[in-house]
Amino acid sequence: MKSRLNLTIEDSLLRTMKSYAEKQRTSVSDLVENYFRQVTKPSKQESFVEMIDKLEPHKVDKKADLKALYYSDKKNGN
Repeated sequence: MKSRLNLTIEDSLLRTMKSYAEKQRTSVSDLVENYFRQVTKPSKQESFVEMIDKLEPHKVDKKADLKALYYSDKKNGN
C-alpha cells in the first residue's frame, strides 16, 4: 500500500529533480522512496564500538595488533 506525502521544496530544486527523474525514466516520488529506503535500511557493517565490545579485555595483550586480531577473528567466522 502506498501513502501520500506532502513535501515543501524550493521551486528550482523541484524543477531540477523533475528533469533528472525524466532523464532517468522514473518519477520524483520513486526517487524519494528509493532514497528513504537507502537511509533507513539497517547497516550490515558492525560499528567500531560494537567490535570493541566483543573483545574480552582480559584476554587482549596491550601490545597486540588489534587490526590483525580483528581480521583473524573475521577469517575464523567470529
